[in-house]
Amino acid sequence: MTFVAGIDMGAKSTKAMIMDGEKRICGKASVKTRPDFAAVAKEVLNLALQQAGLKESDLNYIATTGFGRYNVPFRDVQITDITCVGRGAVFLFPQTRCVLDIGAQSTRALRVSDTGKVREFRTNDKCAAGAGGFIERACKYLEVNIDQVGELSIQANKPQTISSVCAVLAESEIINHVSNGETIENILRGVHNSLASRALALLKRSGMEDEVTFVGGVARQKGMVKALEETLKRKINVSDEPELVGALGAALLALRRLEKLRIEQSHLAAEARVA
Repeated sequence: MTFVAGIDMGAKSTKAMIMDGEKRICGKASVKTRPDFAAVAKEVLNLALQQAGLKESDLNYIATTGFGRYNVPFRDVQITDITCVGRGAVFLFPQTRCVLDIGAQSTRALRVSDTGKVREFRTNDKCAAGAGGFIERACKYLEVNIDQVGELSIQANKPQTISSVCAVLAESEIINHVSNGETIENILRGVHNSLASRALALLKRSGMEDEVTFVGGVARQKGMVKALEETLKRKINVSDEPELVGALGAALLALRRLEKLRIEQSHLAAEARVA
């Protein structure tokens, strides 16, 4: 039996997914990313293996992705997170041609082929105001748990405008809104609207097409999804576990590369027998 693993080492969390040769998901896990990347990768892999009822020795191939992908010594291959996200999104939603990935440190817009191959992509400027980290900073100031953000944002009745492209200045806007007595719900929806407008600009630059899939941890926030759909003026795809799409793509590509490797080895063996 064939089993592969995809490990996505993100800035906030590290995810792992186990897949068999029939592309069935056997196990998955997520842990908080810490400085010892190798130990974190081993921890999350063991949790996913435990769920799958497997041992590490049962794995035939391991692919890593994410910003910490080079720091996993037991990997067989490292693959860019943009490549993995595109592949994972199309696997879940075959008709998607645009992918929006909002994580803790970055926002990326991808235009992909029907196989998930990335044809074009754009990323935000290196500033927290354009990614999920801005939501976390807003929550810290507003004294709101990050898990509450999505529901609170949906309850907004008068979203407040946050227009600054700089995180520091945007925080000043939030402070002004609080001073003026605006509700937390309306301020948080303003944060979501701000991110949605930046996402729209990135999608247009990458070549936005009809079906858009939203991935990354921020996609768990219902208020963000609503803000995006209103800004993009269309329904968007969101999986049940959008933060795992990168790990899913890594597992799919691990399986593909393993199959290619086996074919090459078979050809070499055949040539050796002929010789």
